[in-house]
Amino acid sequence: QVQLVESGGGLVQAGGSLRLSCAASGRSFSSDAMGWFRQAPGKEREFVAHSTWSRGPTFYADSVKGRFTISRDNAKNTVYLQMNSLIPEDTAVYYCAAGWNYRGSYSTPAIDNYDYWGQGTQVTVSS
Repeated sequence: QVQLVESGGGLVQAGGSLRLSCAASGRSFSSDAMGWFRQAPGKEREFVAHSTWSRGPTFYADSVKGRFTISRDNAKNTVYLQMNSLIPEDTAVYYCAAGWNYRGSYSTPAIDNYDYWGQGTQVTVSS
């Protein structure tokens, strides 16, 4: 049984930083895509960033390019999201996703492209 457990969310002032972690269990994702999506109140879940496979290409939403960095530790079966220069618009529940099902393109990832999801972690950025 695959489980994804996120951690690292919290409350931070604008301009600050947070590092999210997502630890996977049940199978290895070293050769598979892992990524992050987020959902703000009243909005649909949207793509943030993903890593296609270990040392493979990474993709970012335009809104976070240059501020967020995705990385992974295969030994720990964990993916990270380093978030710098946070702004209030980054406030959302952040969800970890893993297991690409090849129903779409890596360059335009969608919710339906991933098979496994974490429970989410809240990130709140105050102005």
